[in-house]
Amino acid sequence: MMRAWPVIAAMFMALGGLSAVAGYEMAQPQAAQWREIAWPFPRDGWPAGRAFRCSAAECGGDVEVYLRPKLGFCNCDSGVADDDEVDRVADVDMISPRFVPRKAGDVVDVADMPGRIRAYDLDGHRTAIGIAVSHRCDLMAVAAQGSGDADGVQRVTLRFLESQEITKWMTSALNGQ
Repeated sequence: MMRAWPVIAAMFMALGGLSAVAGYEMAQPQAAQWREIAWPFPRDGWPAGRAFRCSAAECGGDVEVYLRPKLGFCNCDSGVADDDEVDRVADVDMISPRFVPRKAGDVVDVADMPGRIRAYDLDGHRTAIGIAVSHRCDLMAVAAQGSGDADGVQRVTLRFLESQEITKWMTSALNGQ
């Protein structure tokens, strides 16, 4: 029995090491480091919004997200009804006037606000994501652009929009605060 003791101890150590590696592999990745940048677009009929950038090293490709409230701009009864509305209001046209939808959009919920999300090709070498969500008669327009694939840009954009700071800002911006 005494000779088996070192073998048993080595087995427990190996099992513990494998458990630690598995736990590390299953852990959520750390939140990407977004930094706020100046609003890059010229003035139009709406106030400037907020703009953020995440580097390729942290987001799988350079990604920029632009968001701004458009108060009183949404259908009070139906909210964001279809992809044509996302095309018109999500500010993707500010990034490039030549944006082509990749496919039909999807229903999305951001900061407890219903709406739609759609992916676009820009100028043949960039991806854009348009999001329009509503709260009462108000709209939150979100446009994102990135050098990565559409699924990756969409994933990091939605993760960013789910952050506590941004969710809180969107909610208070649409409540006129």
